[in-house]
Amino acid sequence: MSRTVEIWVGSTDDAAIPTRVRLRVFERHGGVCALSGRKIMPGDAWDLDHRVPLILGGRHAEDNLQPVLRDAHREKTKADVSAKAKADRIRAKHLGVFPRAKRPLQSRGFESARDFPRDNRRKRT
Repeated sequence: MSRTVEIWVGSTDDAAIPTRVRLRVFERHGGVCALSGRKIMPGDAWDLDHRVPLILGGRHAEDNLQPVLRDAHREKTKADVSAKAKADRIRAKHLGVFPRAKRPLQSRGFESARDFPRDNRRKRT
């Protein structure tokens, strides 16, 4: 069976998703949240989420969207951003461009002879 309607692709990553596309994605998933598996009821706040996040190279297209409840979406987005930030830090460290510490570690310094108890000083013979 061929598709009668073309797949919507956003012109940019910030392009607003048209209402007709939101409805098609919602109906394709049967009105069920893709993250929690709960049926999205009338009045529930829901968003469209990218299966493959944009920050990880996903497309801003209809076939990469799924309906999710707003609370679950915020948790997933937070985890995606955290994972991307960690990957960027590891990559930067591997390439040697990781930022240096703002304050270098301070050493304890050398102990002077005055710091030792008198009995432990070396005796001269």
